[in-house]
Amino acid sequence: MPPAAILDIDGTLVDTNYQHALAWYRAFRRHGEVLPIWRIHRLIGMGGDHLVKTLCGDAVEEEKGEDIRAAEKALYMALIEEVEPFQGACELIEELKKRGHAVVLASSAKPDEVEHYLDLLDARELVDDWTDSGDVEATKPEPDLVDAAMDKAGGGDAVMVGDSTWDCEAAKRAGIETVAVLTGGFSAAELREAGAVVVFESIDELRDHLDETPLAAGYGERVGGET
Repeated sequence: MPPAAILDIDGTLVDTNYQHALAWYRAFRRHGEVLPIWRIHRLIGMGGDHLVKTLCGDAVEEEKGEDIRAAEKALYMALIEEVEPFQGACELIEELKKRGHAVVLASSAKPDEVEHYLDLLDARELVDDWTDSGDVEATKPEPDLVDAAMDKAGGGDAVMVGDSTWDCEAAKRAGIETVAVLTGGFSAAELREAGAVVVFESIDELRDHLDETPLAAGYGERVGGET
């Protein structure tokens, strides 16, 4: 059997990273913490349970963390209608299924957000399963999300497809490889340093070069390793 394809949603299949960065900026500012948006963007893909502490330290996390996260949720939902799938996202899922992969969409977003993305991608009947915040105790870079997605794929070999350094780190901690795309705004060098095996500019480019990734049959033998 080919490896399961664990597809990150936010920033990989749907174009959300900059809306999230703006929502976090506004949430922090609402609670008296003004941060450069570029610093926030560097952490998009990291779960909100880690992000506040990483940016502002323990004291802000303890005093305001829950309020900031609640504000970000509401502010992001006000922007969610602007979110669109990336070109080729649905076709990638279709191609992976045609090749015999189990496909699980991986997100630690709230169920209402994931439901919205499933509708955008018209993916309910295409994919084998998906995750949401109810499936994890700790978010990326912890491996819980990847582990949960792998379980839903039936166990066994799997490959992560993601857009952020945090996707790569979570997959590495879960013991699987990552194929990355530049759609989240992280550089190819950053993604490779975080553990990506190969990086593509877009979903369309990835789909055109699937045979050059760990998702392809015989990839491990071709590169002198094991899948």
